[in-house]
Amino acid sequence: MASKNDSLVTEFILAGLTDQPELQIPLFLLFLGVYVITEVGNLGLIILIMTNSHLHTPMYYFLFNLSFIDFCYSSVFTPKMSMNFILEKNIISYSGCMAQLYFFCFFVISECCMLTIMAYDRYVAICNPLLYHVTMSHQVCSWLLGGAYVMGFAGAMAHTGCMLRLSFCDANIINHYMCDILPLLQLSCTSTYVNELVVFIVVGINIIVPSVTIFTSYALILSNILSMSSTEGRSKAFSTCSSHLIAVALFFGSGSFMYLKPSSSGYIDHSKIYSIIYTNVGPMLNPFIYSLRNKDVQLALRKTLRRRMFSRTGAGFS
Repeated sequence: MASKNDSLVTEFILAGLTDQPELQIPLFLLFLGVYVITEVGNLGLIILIMTNSHLHTPMYYFLFNLSFIDFCYSSVFTPKMSMNFILEKNIISYSGCMAQLYFFCFFVISECCMLTIMAYDRYVAICNPLLYHVTMSHQVCSWLLGGAYVMGFAGAMAHTGCMLRLSFCDANIINHYMCDILPLLQLSCTSTYVNELVVFIVVGINIIVPSVTIFTSYALILSNILSMSSTEGRSKAFSTCSSHLIAVALFFGSGSFMYLKPSSSGYIDHSKIYSIIYTNVGPMLNPFIYSLRNKDVQLALRKTLRRRMFSRTGAGFS
């Protein structure tokens, strides 16, 4: 039975990362571990920020939302991806594939914007500290956050809407572990010119513009840091900014390699490996990148653990 876009394909088969039998169980255990660490790490950071009042600042407000995005983002594809390693055929319905594509695009674009906002927040905090609370007021933070999610919604609608207009005739094996844009375009039996144009426009806006904004912000931050007379101030500023730069490099570097090229360039097999960085590695590392070198988060964690230990001790004595 044909779907609404006259596609003859009603379900797809996800090829996964590899078809080598000896790697299936080790990879299943590896990505299951990555998924558990990602969810626990991001949920832990969310709870930590919520329960500690001294973390209720714009910087941690944005970090809270970054962790929320990563928490949801990983659940869009990792469970289905893990099934590739234990099932003979990992089948996903046409509607399920389009839904996965939509939510993947929504969260990945929202993360691009969130990382950009966090760079701007650091720029204001370091370069204009006296005006920080005025510039980054609650209203401004809410508008910035709302803009990030609106950009995610608009980009996801553009990609998914263009994908729904395509027809898929016979080929239904997606050479990927999820319903991503470029592998789906390779299966279409109709012209993908409009889709590729949308990819270059939307991805270009959401990678090039944020990248330029981020690196401009950090160029100004670096200039300001080098002019500081206090060694302690320079050290604190470098520590805060280096964490964010690591996250940005992982996310935008791998994303640029994956999308800023034509879908027919024949690099899909290699791109699957690079896409693991921004789909699995980045969301897993973000909680650790932002907490291991962050004294405020470490202090909040110690306070939370101390409270729990005292509450258990008090309960034991009672």
